Amino acid sequence: MSTMNISLPDTLKSFVDEQVSQRGYGTSSEYVRELIRRDQDRQHLRGLLLTGAASPATAPADADYFESLRDRMRKARV
Repeated sequence: MSTMNISLPDTLKSFVDEQVSQRGYGTSSEYVRELIRRDQDRQHLRGLLLTGAASPATAPADADYFESLRDRMRKARV
């Protein structure tokens, strides 16, 4: 595992220390790693949404569409 040192103003350092204490992280590194993972997930989701938005339209998502999904789920349970 690589090491990275960061400088924070006192107010941000206090905030991180509070989060570590209140939210059960063992270290500030664990907290920062969690923030980075969440940001990665957010960026991945954004990419998926943008890809979906740029894709060509398919059948409309109307009542018939959702009923066909329900039918597929009912059949899959059997």
